[in-house]
Amino acid sequence: MSKTAAPSWQARVEAAWLRRGPLAWALLPLSGLYATLALSRAWLFRLGLLRRERLPVPVIVVGNVIAGGAGKTPTTMAIVAHLLARGRRPAIVSRGYGRQSDHLALVTPASDAREVGDEPLLMALRTGVPVAVGADRVAAGRTVLAAHPEVDVIVCDDGLQHLRLCRDIEVLVFDERGAGNGWWLPAGPLRDSARRRADLVLYNASAPSTPRPGWLAQRALRGALPLAAWGSGGGTPRPLEAFAGRPVLAVAGVAHPERFFRMLEAAGLRLERRPLPDHHDYQQGLPWDGWDGDVVLVTEKDAVKLRSAGDPRIWVVALDFMPDPGFYAALDSVLSRRLHD
Repeated sequence: MSKTAAPSWQARVEAAWLRRGPLAWALLPLSGLYATLALSRAWLFRLGLLRRERLPVPVIVVGNVIAGGAGKTPTTMAIVAHLLARGRRPAIVSRGYGRQSDHLALVTPASDAREVGDEPLLMALRTGVPVAVGADRVAAGRTVLAAHPEVDVIVCDDGLQHLRLCRDIEVLVFDERGAGNGWWLPAGPLRDSARRRADLVLYNASAPSTPRPGWLAQRALRGALPLAAWGSGGGTPRPLEAFAGRPVLAVAGVAHPERFFRMLEAAGLRLERRPLPDHHDYQQGLPWDGWDGDVVLVTEKDAVKLRSAGDPRIWVVALDFMPDPGFYAALDSVLSRRLHD
């Protein structure tokens, strides 16, 4: 049996968002206020009272309508890989949630995750395309275009609610939670209407979790690389089955660490689980100091913050995220139409 830490307050709140229990009912009046403010702001943009700004290249926005990770970043990287394969020259813009500064910045492989954010740094390392971060996505887009004039399409990670940025395609991502209990924050998980328009819907789940038509994405763990080999971009991943029968500590500072743990266990590993808060900062030390096993498995999102760690026990497990081919065909079709409108 694997050892599991007690659920965090974040996990308890997210569990409450899946049902309409006493806590959700108590918070419902605040949800009405949140929804009114969010919908009123959207109408101000539609009426032209708040100004949208358009960049000189097509913009694909990837986002979700619920709080917490639904798979936006893996979707963004998958779309970028597809655009590269089609001969396009994409760039990524992102807010850089969880970083210690709010200034505009171009992300390089040598960037510090604390300054640019762990997800933007991971996207830069995995995709090799230009990445810019900034709370103002319009300014971030202009910054990356000025630095890389060859860019001909921008993919915005988590930008559905950043309405000032004009977009040509909206991709809405759901995970297995769907719309949760269907209520807005804080009584439920919704930060936007579950019925909001979108050009494409992608389910980061084994089956659709809402009535909306869309495509499924498959998730698979690729294998594990020693931290040093992962950081240098070399080496052949070791099959996860090679760690079966050995003491393994699994560490995940992501929105839903249980997904990572379940996938490792499905590969036959017996784990001690160490869930950490999303965007966990490792500057205070390694949370497994004193653990006497010889294998520590971490996600790539954790690895970008551990590159200077000298612990040879750290192995990095990469995620392969594979949307259905029909999703890419639909994306190509919509993008082609937008370019010729």
